[in-house]
Amino acid sequence: MIRSNNIIMVREKITVSTRTLQWKCVESAADSKRLLYGRFILSPLMKGQADTIGIAMRRALLGEIEGTCITRAKSEKISHEYATIMGIQESVHEILMNLKEIVLRSNLDGTCEAPICVRGPGYVTAQDIILPPYVEIVDNTQHIASLTEPIELVIGLQIEKNRGYLIKAPNTFQDGSYPIDHVFMPVRNVNHSIHSYENGNKEILFLEIWTNGSLTPKEALHEASQNLIDLLIPFLHTKEENLSLEDNQHIVPLPPFTFYDKLAKLTKNKKKWR
Repeated sequence: MIRSNNIIMVREKITVSTRTLQWKCVESAADSKRLLYGRFILSPLMKGQADTIGIAMRRALLGEIEGTCITRAKSEKISHEYATIMGIQESVHEILMNLKEIVLRSNLDGTCEAPICVRGPGYVTAQDIILPPYVEIVDNTQHIASLTEPIELVIGLQIEKNRGYLIKAPNTFQDGSYPIDHVFMPVRNVNHSIHSYENGNKEILFLEIWTNGSLTPKEALHEASQNLIDLLIPFLHTKEENLSLEDNQHIVPLPPFTFYDKLAKLTKNKKKWR
């Protein structure tokens, strides 16, 4: 048994199916509310299949699952991002960085607003955010600011559900509204490894998944698998579908096909070196 970063990694013999393709969770752990771990296996697979599935699942887990983040903060009393406010220990920049660390889960479709309204002195944490019923905070103890005087801190937050990540562009601060770098990806990391047996003819796929706590590794595995299936369903149709798109069509210009140009160049080079 190996312990790494407070997560217990168990190495032991496992029982796998010899005929029917099956998956199994062989280990799970919670390092904290904002770091969950799971290890899964899929077997039996033919030689080469484990790598094909592992690569596709890793991309789907990291890129195809939606997450919820705070994307913007607004306060009329803030002049610029690096300003300081009398009676608040942290700078505006530090407050924005603390807001970035808050992990949310939701049934949100698009964006919503959530205010913070606290009077000091005292500590402001994620618990002080007034959320709609369909948004939940994973860890309410996340620190936001320290009020050292009897002042009122009022911040309006914009919350969004999406996928991928976005880095704030420069010069996007206006009307006291400040964008926050946001990473919508609830899956923090994915590893896949392969174990071969029966003289290399059969394989077992191991998937290790770390999430931010907004969903469990098992939920992430299910959602990523469903998203991957949805992307491939059109190829299962025996014929191309020519749907009427008169009200919703878009012409996409394609680059010129360069196959014959490259072939001609390759042939010319061969003749040159003969």
